[in-house]
Amino acid sequence: MNDFIYQAQSPRVVFGAGSLQHLEREIDLLGARRALVLCTPQQAGAAQAVVDRLGPRAAGLYAQAVMHVPIETARAARAEAARLQADCAIALGGGSTIGLGKAIALESGLPIVAIPTTYAGSEMTPIYGITEAGLKKTGRDPRVLPRTVIYDPELSRSLPLALSATSGMNAIAHAVEGLYASDSNPILDLMAEEGIRALATALPQIREQPPHLVQPNQPAPAGDARAQALYGAWLCGSVLGQVSMALHHKLCHTLGGSFNLPHAETHTVVLPHALAFNLPQVPLAAQRIARALGLPHAGQAATGLYDLARSLGTPLGLRELGLQERDLDRVCELALTQQYPNPRPLEQAALRQLLQMAYEGTRPLAAD
Repeated sequence: MNDFIYQAQSPRVVFGAGSLQHLEREIDLLGARRALVLCTPQQAGAAQAVVDRLGPRAAGLYAQAVMHVPIETARAARAEAARLQADCAIALGGGSTIGLGKAIALESGLPIVAIPTTYAGSEMTPIYGITEAGLKKTGRDPRVLPRTVIYDPELSRSLPLALSATSGMNAIAHAVEGLYASDSNPILDLMAEEGIRALATALPQIREQPPHLVQPNQPAPAGDARAQALYGAWLCGSVLGQVSMALHHKLCHTLGGSFNLPHAETHTVVLPHALAFNLPQVPLAAQRIARALGLPHAGQAATGLYDLARSLGTPLGLRELGLQERDLDRVCELALTQQYPNPRPLEQAALRQLLQMAYEGTRPLAAD
C-alpha cells in the first residue's frame, strides 16, 4: 500500500426525501438571519417558492446564475448580496448556481447552504471557477465550501432525462480522476468506486422510467433511482473536493471557459477519451472503474464509460456541442499551457489525437 495523507473536508450533509423541510433549522445553525437565494433564470419559480417559504428570513432572490461563472456575473452577485445585507446564501440548482454562490463567498466569506437539483457534485468541493476574458480560472479555497448541503431527491425528480444523464456522467468523471490522482488515498478510492457504481446503476433506471410516472409531488419509493443518483453525486463530489485534478478536468475547463461549451455535456464527451489516454498508466484505477461498471476486465473501463453514455442517449462528440474542428488545435495549445499532474505525460500529438476522437465521438479502443 502506498503512503498517504488523509484530512477530511466536508460540509454538513442532510440527506433524504423531503429534507428541504429542514432548511430553516440549517439556517439557524449557521446563525444567519438574511438569506439571499440564488438560481438560474430557468429555476426562478422554484427559488421563489424558497423565498416565500423563508418569509422575512429571505433577503431576496438573485436569479442570474449562468454557466462557467463569468466575472461580470460574479461581481454583480457580490454587489447584490452586499446591498441586501445578506448574511448567508442559498444556492438552489446545479453547478452554475453553486458556482455563483462560491464566487460570492470567495471574497465575502458568506456561508453557503447548497440545495443541489442535479448530480454534478460541485456542492461537496472547495473548488471554484470564474471565467474572465475567455479563460476559465479555477482554484481551491476553504471559504467557498458550502457549510451545509441539503440533498432532497424530490427536488430532482422533474430534472429532464438529458440533464440527469449528463450531470451524472459529470459526477462520475470526478470519481474517475480521483482514482488515479497523485494525492488520493484508500478512503477516497472506496468512495469513488461506490459513487461510480451508484450512478452507473441509477442513471439507466432514471432513463427507463416512463415520463408519465414522474410525479414531483409524490413521495419517492424505497430504492428510488433519483435518491441513488444523489447518493452517488455526493460521493463523487466528495472525492473531487480532496484530490488534485488531471487532464480530464483541464480539457473540460478549457472547452467550457474558452469555447463556451455546456459543462455537463462536455464532461460526458471527454471522459472516456481522457481515461483511455491514461489507462495504461493506471491499472488499479481501471480495475476499480470496470468493477463499478459491472465489467470483467480493467481494459474495458474507458469503453464502458463510452457505452454507458451512449445507452443514456447523451451527446458523444464535441461537434454535437458546437465546437468547430478548426478550434481543436487551439484547445490543444491551451491545454498544454498549464499542465495539471497527470499519470501520463502530455505530448502534443497524442493529446491532439485524443481531441480528434472526442470531436468525432469515436468509441475508444479497449485496452489489453
